Amino acid sequence: QVQLVESGGGLVQTGGSLRLSCAASGSFIRVEAMGWYRQGPGKQRELVATITRGYSTNYANSLKGRFTISRDNAKNTVTLQMNNLEPEDTAVYYCNAAVLRIGFGSRQFEYWGQGTQVAVTS
Repeated sequence: QVQLVESGGGLVQTGGSLRLSCAASGSFIRVEAMGWYRQGPGKQRELVATITRGYSTNYANSLKGRFTISRDNAKNTVTLQMNNLEPEDTAVYYCNAAVLRIGFGSRQFEYWGQGTQVAVTS
């Protein structure tokens, strides 16, 4: 199996910054695309940013410029640098990964982390 563990969440004032990290562990061939999603109070889960194994990135339009996603293929980690945070960024942030598992050829399995809370106060 594969486990994703997020870290770096917390409470920050408006305008502050946080860096979220996520590490994939377990037995697998390799991690393909990774990403971050979030779910705020009373809202649906939404895409924040994704990054391919080849480092191609995609961001939610409203977040482009404030958030930066990156990854380390050797460490199977993905990070999300969040700058100029706003109260509207308050949410549980979830790590996502598509994984090639041993014995399943090219089939990709999608995994989610447990989530890490980000709270932005005014």
